[in-house]
Amino acid sequence: MTLSRYNPFYYSISYIKLLGLTLLYNELKQLININSYTKNKSGVDAHGKLFGSWLVGLGMEEVLYERELIGHHRLYTSEHDKNAPSLLLLGHLDTVFPPDTFTHYSEDEEWVYGPGVCDMKGGNLVAFKALQELKTINNVDFLLVSDEETGSDDSKLLSKELAKNYDYCLVFEAAGPQMEVVVGRKGVGTFWIDIKGKAAHAGNHYADGNDANLEAALKLQKLVALTDLSQNTTVNVGKISGGIGANTISPHSHLLFELRYDKREEKERVLAQIETIANTSYIEGTTATLNGDIQRDVMQVSEESLNFVKVIEKITGTALKSEKRGGVSDANILSSQGVITLDGFGPFGDGDHTEHERALKSSFDSRIKLTKEVLEYFIEKKGFE
Repeated sequence: MTLSRYNPFYYSISYIKLLGLTLLYNELKQLININSYTKNKSGVDAHGKLFGSWLVGLGMEEVLYERELIGHHRLYTSEHDKNAPSLLLLGHLDTVFPPDTFTHYSEDEEWVYGPGVCDMKGGNLVAFKALQELKTINNVDFLLVSDEETGSDDSKLLSKELAKNYDYCLVFEAAGPQMEVVVGRKGVGTFWIDIKGKAAHAGNHYADGNDANLEAALKLQKLVALTDLSQNTTVNVGKISGGIGANTISPHSHLLFELRYDKREEKERVLAQIETIANTSYIEGTTATLNGDIQRDVMQVSEESLNFVKVIEKITGTALKSEKRGGVSDANILSSQGVITLDGFGPFGDGDHTEHERALKSSFDSRIKLTKEVLEYFIEKKGFE
């Protein structure tokens, strides 16, 4: 039934909706105004404590994974039927802006602004507001990690271990511009090569030196040549340093580089070649040491994830666009462990990781509604049929 604006109930319903959105933005403001820069442990913990208190208020139980140097990771659990599938909601507590930089919330008619409004305090809030509208919460848990913005170096081990307990995962990073959900993300690895050569006077004893900088330049070209854009594989040497001065043959050099890929076979190809390049001395007398690893493995598009999108479309009765992204998130970790995972369930926003970060107000309402319908169905039907 559609109410006319002349019906007295029209205004009461509109008022209730407006009141709900006002409360949402007030809650978002509370979260944004707590600085939760990854290295600001006290701020991350204060943010987690506040947000966690809201989840505990819904009847969920808190499991705290205490950390000394970074914020605590937090898992919120509901009652579980061991014979039914389990669903994990996933978010992160940390943001990228240190205290006294870009730290405060603001809004206008269309947008909210601040560190984390879309990445991803706004997304976490979408999940909470959807849970808040449910009559019961069963077989649904919520994991909030504290170090996603610095690569999840600590939390990824926890996420991999917890992944064993779940069949599905929804991640609340920002939606796409047409409210797309994310079905695939590239894998990423960060590596560095330290090169040792031999110093010599560039004027008097040029031939006695072993040029580490020249070795680095040759390795750089070999590494970049591993890029295959037809396969969406890239190798980027983002930083090179070395040497002492213009009159000295360089005794040392350093290469810092990144690999991104969206096929596991490409990962294996490039990793093998990186090893070969690092172990090959192109300039006689130089040696090199390779360090680094895959930070997050690829979230590869799968038949299961695409079918999951279709199931959600059927549940909600609406078309749901999907996309692949070059950037990574913790969705990569759950997906790589075999959990059927979709990302991008947060609000639409842009400018993340900049002082122009914003989120579209209207996207909160639509995402909360979508998430609520998906969770309601999952709990009632004890799975996704």
